[in-house]
Amino acid sequence: MPRLPRLELKGVPLHVTQRGINKGAIFLDADDRYHFRRLLRRAFRDHGIALHAFVLMDNHFHLLVTPDVVGTLSHAMGWIGQSYVQAFNLRHSRCGALWQGRFKSCLVQSERYLLTVMRYIELNPVRAAMVGAPQDYRWSSVHTHLARARDPLITPHPLYLAMGRDPSERADAYQQWLDAGIAPDDLKHLRTYASQERALGDERFQRMVETTLGRPAVCRPRGRPPRTSSQEDI
Repeated sequence: MPRLPRLELKGVPLHVTQRGINKGAIFLDADDRYHFRRLLRRAFRDHGIALHAFVLMDNHFHLLVTPDVVGTLSHAMGWIGQSYVQAFNLRHSRCGALWQGRFKSCLVQSERYLLTVMRYIELNPVRAAMVGAPQDYRWSSVHTHLARARDPLITPHPLYLAMGRDPSERADAYQQWLDAGIAPDDLKHLRTYASQERALGDERFQRMVETTLGRPAVCRPRGRPPRTSSQEDI
């Protein structure tokens, strides 16, 4: 059965995730991560994809992107994935698959959820107990958002730029945003939408996605629906 096209709309950001097969490592050292960054930069430049946030963990990665043209993300990520696996296998004397299936992507409503997704991505190393603060983790876009570095990979999103009048003011506001953390319910909600590859947003946004693409945009409970009283009486 052919795969359905991804949920994509022009100008709407996407939260992209991909994991290693059997939860295995996809980055073993700094050289692996540097090479992956080079591939990201080349592919996103060639395909007109803006990268707003990222984190490279040991066995998975997260990206927040906005493609200029619908459909280009799959081409870019396909090339990145294939190129990286070839180099990884050669460098580490291994063979076979590296990824746990194809990458996942979730539409993100900018006005309400984009900054929450950015925070979720950059707090990953803290939740994994790898560091005490997000800025202590090297392989993340947080250093750009806190005005500690200017990463050529990053295209700041307009909502981030609106947090302050200059880099210092934006960094202070974003630090407070990070420090506030994410509520458990919001964390569960975000993970569910990323896993099921639906449209993270309010009801109006989700209805717009469903009307435009003719596809479900809302996450549904997994498994069979619960039996109603009328069903139990049959």
